[in-house]
Amino acid sequence: QVQLVESGGGLVQAGGSLRLSCAASGRTFSSSVMGWFRQAPGKEREFVAAINWSAGTTYYADSVKGRFTISRDNTQNTVYLQMNSLKPEDTAVYYCAAKSGTRLYATNSRTFNYWGQGTQVTVSS
Repeated sequence: QVQLVESGGGLVQAGGSLRLSCAASGRTFSSSVMGWFRQAPGKEREFVAAINWSAGTTYYADSVKGRFTISRDNTQNTVYLQMNSLKPEDTAVYYCAAKSGTRLYATNSRTFNYWGQGTQVTVSS
């Protein structure tokens, strides 16, 4: 049973920073891609960032490139999303996701098999 548990969300002012964590358990993730998605009220879930677990290669949505950084700690089986220079439009529920294989650039949410419960990020102006 794969489990993904997010933490680290909260309320922050525009220009501030937050770091989200996703603790993964239940299987070996060495041949996996981990991703972060977000969903704002009334909007579709959108891709934010992804990382190839074994190679460490990363991919970002244009809207967060240069502001967000995805990383992983193999020893802790944890994926992070460091979010800097936050904007009000970054407000959303952020979800951690995982899929088998190495298709880093396949960012459609339907390609991901496992999901966390989500954590709220609110950026005030």
